[in-house]
Amino acid sequence: MTIPANLEDLDAAPKPEIETGSGPETIRALTKAITRGDLPETYVTGGRVVHVEEVSGSVTAAAGDEDSPLPVAASEVKPPGLANLLARHTFCYRVKPGKDGEGKPRPYHEEVTPPPAMLAATLAPKRWPGLKPLHGIAGAPLLRPDGTLLQTPGYDDATGLYLASKIPLRPVPPKPTAKQVTAARNFLFRRFLGDFPWVSDADKANYIGVIATPILRRYLRTLIPFVVYTATMASSGKTILTSGPGMLYGQRVLTWTNDDAELRKTITSVMADPVGTVVFDNLAEGSVIDSPVLARLITDRTWADRLLSKNVTASYANDRLWSATGNNLRLGGDMPSRTVLIRLNPDVPHPEERTGFAIPNLDHWILDPANQRQVLWHLLVLVLDWTGNGAPVKKGVTMRQFTPWAEAVGGFLDHHEIGGFLANVEDVRKADDDDAMWTAFLARWHKIFGGGKWLTARELRQSGTAPERGEKLWDGSVIEANKWDGLFLTDQRGNVPSEVSIGKRLTGHMDRYHGSYVLRSSQDLHTKVRTWQVQEYGSG
Repeated sequence: MTIPANLEDLDAAPKPEIETGSGPETIRALTKAITRGDLPETYVTGGRVVHVEEVSGSVTAAAGDEDSPLPVAASEVKPPGLANLLARHTFCYRVKPGKDGEGKPRPYHEEVTPPPAMLAATLAPKRWPGLKPLHGIAGAPLLRPDGTLLQTPGYDDATGLYLASKIPLRPVPPKPTAKQVTAARNFLFRRFLGDFPWVSDADKANYIGVIATPILRRYLRTLIPFVVYTATMASSGKTILTSGPGMLYGQRVLTWTNDDAELRKTITSVMADPVGTVVFDNLAEGSVIDSPVLARLITDRTWADRLLSKNVTASYANDRLWSATGNNLRLGGDMPSRTVLIRLNPDVPHPEERTGFAIPNLDHWILDPANQRQVLWHLLVLVLDWTGNGAPVKKGVTMRQFTPWAEAVGGFLDHHEIGGFLANVEDVRKADDDDAMWTAFLARWHKIFGGGKWLTARELRQSGTAPERGEKLWDGSVIEANKWDGLFLTDQRGNVPSEVSIGKRLTGHMDRYHGSYVLRSSQDLHTKVRTWQVQEYGSG
């Protein structure tokens, strides 16, 4: 059956007929209509019938730091939605008794909308063998797991994805020519990205790897790290960089919160949006990104959480690129090992006054769909050239859970003669406030007590709460007891924690190196008292 493109033509098009009757008859008839495909663009996701349709009135992003939604959305079909779909695409009727002109019995078909209870009962099952599974909506062409490019709009049987491109493209050849590859490299690496004030080659290489990642993700089937765009000052170009993937793959812009409970709710609320990238934009200058919730998100392939105001737990595939922007951002907790750092430093008093760019007014240029089309086209050419040459990987590039991603992206960049990928890992460590604090604390501990003395948490706390050096007592003598120089552990209020709290914090860093120092622990078998010692690597 051919579905007309315009709603005005629906009444003129032939429609499947559905005869209703008693409650059970109607439920069976509606179920059969759904499973045989009478309702176009209807699929099943997680046992729920969903319908994919264009979203009217979507606002196009007027700036790089605004939401950039996809043109379609998939919504669960509820009874009102099912009634609408039936009215639009079928002739749902019941047989009514009637008479002809001569008074003889002549039944006729009366179009009806089935009662809400029957619509709800129809949608109640979790098993829909006749419907195709919908695994997600893609905002741009991407590589299938077999290495072929999904670029035909609509539903893809091979992947269960629905391609709803933000930027319609002419087909990209499966084997780009050498001329096309050279043109793509020149455009992306020199013209588009050549004028950004990268701190190092690593920052540029990291960005190229990041902007290509949504195309590669399904093919690689790997976890993807968090991305931090940071600069020394405003007007450096961070928003332009984030709007690159945001404009190509769809973007949601969120406000950062340090409250983990609120952050969890924010993440859950955005998971239902079919966008390829999510940006926590414009964090306060000098913010420390340290969140167990975010660390969990980045290392989980699925995200499950209770929906707001509902006693229902929803589960979503974590298939998007997560990032944050801000000036002089820092990292803490587990985030340094889960983060790719992209840094800018214009090194001038007024970066907004810079001129002489290959592409003037790049912040406005990237918002033009025609320009976005150029960026995406050239990216796809480079990706297909890489896969066409065997998709070589770069062995030896390690990044904890993200090593398969790092090796593949590193190989992609090496293939296109882009060096420096992830070479700024030492700078990521320097941006780790938590590690810096513990390194200073353990170094001072080792200096005060040496590497041989074992301390209980109580003894350690007593050394940290001793009077500050130089403080005078009642008799005029000068205290020299406290040698920590302000490097002892403190709580959020700047006070020395309790003995129990110190013990818990030490336990969390047991056998973990900070700089060249490591915290060791021992427990007395009889008293169960735990003692602590700091050792320096290589000191014997």
